[in-house]
Amino acid sequence: MLTKRIIPCLDVKDGRVVKGVQFVDLRDAGDPVELAAFYDEQGADELVFLDISASHEGRETMIDVVEKVAGTLAIPFTVGGGINSLEDMKRVLRAGADKVSLNTAAVTRPELITEGADYFGSQCIVVAIDAKYDVALGSWRIYTHGGRTPTEWEVCDWAREAVRRGAGEILLTSMDQDGAKTGFDLALTTKVSEAVSVPVIASGGAGAKEDFVDVFMNAYADAALAASIFHYKETSVAEVKTHLREEGVAVR
Repeated sequence: MLTKRIIPCLDVKDGRVVKGVQFVDLRDAGDPVELAAFYDEQGADELVFLDISASHEGRETMIDVVEKVAGTLAIPFTVGGGINSLEDMKRVLRAGADKVSLNTAAVTRPELITEGADYFGSQCIVVAIDAKYDVALGSWRIYTHGGRTPTEWEVCDWAREAVRRGAGEILLTSMDQDGAKTGFDLALTTKVSEAVSVPVIASGGAGAKEDFVDVFMNAYADAALAASIFHYKETSVAEVKTHLREEGVAVR
């Protein structure tokens, strides 16, 4: 079994890390540079930095903050938010990111995925998917602009399309579970993991160490991302990894 990855996420707005519930009611969670250094020391396998209001506000990613965070890290670092062109990708990677995360721009102009994959390699391109269950659709619908805008895409159709165009990884967030701390959306994660051939990072809902065991053992996720429970010291990366090893899950 490939080792599973534990990935803290920094949702950044106005230069501060924030966290909310179902993408709203944001509260401050600290300084991104300090938190990045802390997670590196804790044994996180990777770090994700999302400039959560860049696409909605129609601006570029905060490069100065990305540079400062990258300067503290010795682990892979993914950056997303406001990346709309190959030049934006170059700028973020030059600032110290190892991968770029595309969400709204990928849905708006899917060719961007291919442009990035052709230039940097698929391993560098993460397509982030924000999905919410839609009763009329009978499945999960894709949202863009930080969860504000519904699209016509069904989650598996879009995930397969993203991979076909060159995505090397899928960062899958359950909008229904986001910040709820009641566990990852196992049904959603299983469905997408079975639909694509690339690694799937499960996101949204982590509330306890046991939730990580569930998503790895029962939903086939390759990595699990969390924010609130790490930011507010409800558990730690080290504690989660210890628990996973005890439960027979291979971690680094």
